Amino acid sequence: MSEDLIKKIDLKIKDELSKVDELERINSEKVLSAFIKEQVAETDFNSTTGYGYNDVGRDKIEKIYADIFKAESALVRNQFISGSHALTVAFFALLRPGDTLLSITGKPYDTMDEVIGLVDNKSSLKSFGIDYLQVDLINNDFDYDKIKEVITANKIKVIEIQRSKGYSTRCSLTIDKVESVIKFIKSIDKDIIIMVDNCYCEFVSEKEPIEVGADIAVGSLIKNLGGGIAPNGAYIVGRSDLINLCAERLTLPGEGSEVGPSLGINRQLLQGLFLAPSVVASSLKTAIFTSALLEELGYNVEPKYNEKRADIVQNIIFNDEKLLIKYTQGIQANSPIDSNSLPIPDDMPGYTDKVIMASGSFTQGSSIELSCDGPLRSPYIAYQQGSLTYTYGRLAVINAVNNLKS
Repeated sequence: MSEDLIKKIDLKIKDELSKVDELERINSEKVLSAFIKEQVAETDFNSTTGYGYNDVGRDKIEKIYADIFKAESALVRNQFISGSHALTVAFFALLRPGDTLLSITGKPYDTMDEVIGLVDNKSSLKSFGIDYLQVDLINNDFDYDKIKEVITANKIKVIEIQRSKGYSTRCSLTIDKVESVIKFIKSIDKDIIIMVDNCYCEFVSEKEPIEVGADIAVGSLIKNLGGGIAPNGAYIVGRSDLINLCAERLTLPGEGSEVGPSLGINRQLLQGLFLAPSVVASSLKTAIFTSALLEELGYNVEPKYNEKRADIVQNIIFNDEKLLIKYTQGIQANSPIDSNSLPIPDDMPGYTDKVIMASGSFTQGSSIELSCDGPLRSPYIAYQQGSLTYTYGRLAVINAVNNLKS
């Protein structure tokens, strides 16, 4: 690619990058205020082992998360293996035999198939007598008429809203759309528990789900809020009674959030959260650059560079299996870790199609670090997300595009 083309893209996206700078400032103020309010001290980095009784730093982290999300309570633990694990804990905590779970954003992530029971598994919600219903989106928004019909005809216990697109072809859902549908649902049945899968979406907007009426929200710490520092873990925030149920499902009834050793992770969780607004901003800038550049080169992209974003994910629709593979391999080759590895499509647990994945990251599977992946199925979409800095992300994308032409 010519330098003139790169300069053209830089000029084109200048105003959009300035908007991201303002968003970073707003969310940084939010985080700093929470740290100061909770009086974080170096002693909060201290570790606990065994049962994890009286882990002051762990408890303070959870207060900070509650502050940032405007929630009553939070559960932030390294005992969560992934965002999918945290979602599973929440489902089993909130639902009982005979209850019904309703997804109003279509089918959830593929990793939820065996959890829900869409794919047979003796440990699924279905195997415990928990029913599942689904309402698909219409034109990338909620189907209000169908939602009302299902809620009126059935006793729904929990409604799940998955904001990010996963491996679907739909758009991710902005916080404004989430706010509108929550108000609508609560006007019909205020007792329904509304749970938001917030993965990839934190700090992409000025508001978070609890602020717009959600009862509970879930996310991963190797995505946005880990800031590229947290080595694992996830969070659940929301109403204190619901968080207590989740804590007792993660650990055991009667002990809940009182146990769970931090094992020396407190400093990393705190530092990652402190950096998160800036790292998310870098991810957004990288996505904006990618969108503008690839569209300029004739590829279909979603979202467009100047569209309002709901998450850090950038789609590139290649409509060609070979191009998807070459671009993904280009991202891997321009990553700091395992740049000499060549990604190839393969089977992955929880997914029905072969998946190709580039993730040359310091933390395995971290998608706040620059990564790119996609299932080997039409229309062959690359799902790119993350970047610890805009400069590194920009370099990798330029070189990955050059790899398409090699």
